[in-house]
Amino acid sequence: MPAIGITGGVSTGKTTFCDCLREIVPTAKFLNADQAARELVELDPEVQKELVAEFGREIFSRDGHLKRERLRAIVFRNAAKKSALEQILHPRIRRQWSAEAQTHRKSPNFFFADIPLLYETGGETLCDRVVVVACSPSIQLARLLQRKGIEPGAAEEMIKSQMPLEEKITRADHVVWNNGEHSVLAEQARLFVATCQA
Repeated sequence: MPAIGITGGVSTGKTTFCDCLREIVPTAKFLNADQAARELVELDPEVQKELVAEFGREIFSRDGHLKRERLRAIVFRNAAKKSALEQILHPRIRRQWSAEAQTHRKSPNFFFADIPLLYETGGETLCDRVVVVACSPSIQLARLLQRKGIEPGAAEEMIKSQMPLEEKITRADHVVWNNGEHSVLAEQARLFVATCQA
């Protein structure tokens, strides 16, 4: 089966789309890049050492847990620090999902990789197909404010820090629109799976 990359913008609905796919194809294998990054930070001593060297010990609590909000505040204010964080995490995540994708190409089961920064990291070259989950800018902003509970200015900065959604849409093999009801998104997921199986 093909290795399928799923991307989009913050709060466009990638996770919800993946949930729809899980219901339709329960045997599918999923890789979530955000979850992989969390596991690296929590479980890999080498990654922790590199983070402390780059950002200081204060980004970890006394019991060794990453203070995500503190790290997020640093990288959103400083492009060089954001790049440093990406250099620590992205190559490791890329190796992990590249190996998993290769294994699943020989398998009868679907493999989906939910990777928010897929195009930004050149990850599309490792995919057989790319799906972009998109929604209108006003809905994206409203969802982000609701989900994260952050200030409007910070939410807009978060959206602007990513590659424009329009560019991702033009580069995608398949675009899923998530402006409306869950049932509409679920139907698009069903049609996408049917297309892949055809």
